Amino acid sequence: MYGSTDDSEPAAFRKAEKKYKLYYDNTRKRKQQPRPVDLSEVIDFKSISESYHRNGGLPSGIFRIQCDFDSPVFCLASHPGFYFIPGALPVEEQCRWIKESLTSFPQPPNRTNHNAIYGTLQDLFAAAKDNKVLIHEEQFRGTNNSEVEIIQNDTNVPSWNFLDQSDALSRGVTCRSVPASVLLRKLRWSTLGLQFDWSKYLCYVICFCAVLCVCVISRDLSRGSFGNSLSTSSEVERSYNISLPHNKIPDALCLLAERMAAPTLPLGEAFHAEAAIVNYFGLGDTLGGHVDDLEKDWNKPIVSMSLGCKGIFLIGGKSREIPPLAMFVRSGDVILMAGQARECFHGVPRIFTDREHAEISSLELKFSDEEHSAFLEYIRTSRININIRQVF
Repeated sequence: MYGSTDDSEPAAFRKAEKKYKLYYDNTRKRKQQPRPVDLSEVIDFKSISESYHRNGGLPSGIFRIQCDFDSPVFCLASHPGFYFIPGALPVEEQCRWIKESLTSFPQPPNRTNHNAIYGTLQDLFAAAKDNKVLIHEEQFRGTNNSEVEIIQNDTNVPSWNFLDQSDALSRGVTCRSVPASVLLRKLRWSTLGLQFDWSKYLCYVICFCAVLCVCVISRDLSRGSFGNSLSTSSEVERSYNISLPHNKIPDALCLLAERMAAPTLPLGEAFHAEAAIVNYFGLGDTLGGHVDDLEKDWNKPIVSMSLGCKGIFLIGGKSREIPPLAMFVRSGDVILMAGQARECFHGVPRIFTDREHAEISSLELKFSDEEHSAFLEYIRTSRININIRQVF
């Protein structure tokens, strides 16, 4: 799963993260300028796909598999079990899941990164759209609760409610409050289906990168060779708390994930979408290198759908010492990781929110009417990633 890094002697993966991460040049100008970054070594599957359709040629180390998809499915010779499907989702479907990710997926009883502090938050996106404020309604019950205990039992957090700003002002200047728009920008993850139980781990560290809250979990896994591609049932049950209430993954999303997973599976074998983690990225946000290894059968893929602003995705090897490959991920792209690729460190060191590099003109067109203005405002500076997996 997620792991900490030692910056005293940066590993190859960490060096790549620093290479592509957003930094600003020191300047006296009011508006800081992003430091230029060399993108010449970043794989561009969109360009590769366009070139392939023109002349049938592919760069060394990249091959295409035959599949009944409208978009080509590319693989990396250096990373068995890794699949990249550029433009897999049409723009209408992208818009649908952007809206669901902001309105439905963070709804209780699904859990988000806000649960530990604010408890369950109803209709966060609508509250932000209406410029509401989250108000503390009563004193915290019990002062000795650890963060792990808070996550285990949401009744131990204070009662917060969204109010209009005028109502919030009437409560007085001493009232604790947070604008809903701020909370929306600090939304980092939500969970669908079976709920991942963060409280089961010995170390739960929250690292801040600007306003980013990235959950980093230190865990020592003793793995053998890839021949052992299964997690034990008890290990899976410790990771996913099946007793926690949750909303079912929408049928349409399950069917989409099952269809996308098909290239990774033997003929006649099915993928069952049982859990999903939705990650939300803003300007300067990153997802540190980690391995997704807490599901039972690693031969079943992680289905990763990218929405919104373009980003850079890194995939390395089984050790942080192995230099990773960098590639662009655009809205509508799908990445599959199965088999040996499930043991590879991967992460997102950068998203692009400027008009030149974000590449979201099709989304802007679809969200251009007044009804969708709030979605347009959000996605112009954000990336959403939906990771769907089979747990058992």
